[in-house]
Amino acid sequence: MALAQPKYAPQAPPRIANPRRARNATQTRITKNSRARYRSLMQVGAVLGLVLTGLMAYVMLTSNITSLTYSVARAEKQKDKLLEQTARLDDKIATMRSDERLAAIAKKLGMHQAQLFAVVRVDPPAKARSNFPVFDSIAGWFTKAPAPKVR
Repeated sequence: MALAQPKYAPQAPPRIANPRRARNATQTRITKNSRARYRSLMQVGAVLGLVLTGLMAYVMLTSNITSLTYSVARAEKQKDKLLEQTARLDDKIATMRSDERLAAIAKKLGMHQAQLFAVVRVDPPAKARSNFPVFDSIAGWFTKAPAPKVR
């Protein structure tokens, strides 16, 4: 025996209380899923970028150290050349200043040792008179005072 069952009438879906909130939730879900697809790819890219940046910094520093090493070697080589040249020039100066050489050159030129010494006194030149005595007195503050004449 079959009992009579009430028949359910098709009902309209329940009305959404706040459609904007539901739309926003849908957009948020779509954006989140879209970003989730590329998240691992972005993480791998970021790690690779950091590693490559570190490697480039290492290569740059190494090349800089190498160029500085070459510069130091070049400077040491130049220093050795200059020391050698200085030694040669010092020897040449010593040769040029030698008393024997100077005596030979003096004899060749007909020079001899002085027997009489003469002292000559020269008076300082007369000072020109200026048209602006005020400026002369001010300028006198900055110049050295003339030494007193001793006779």
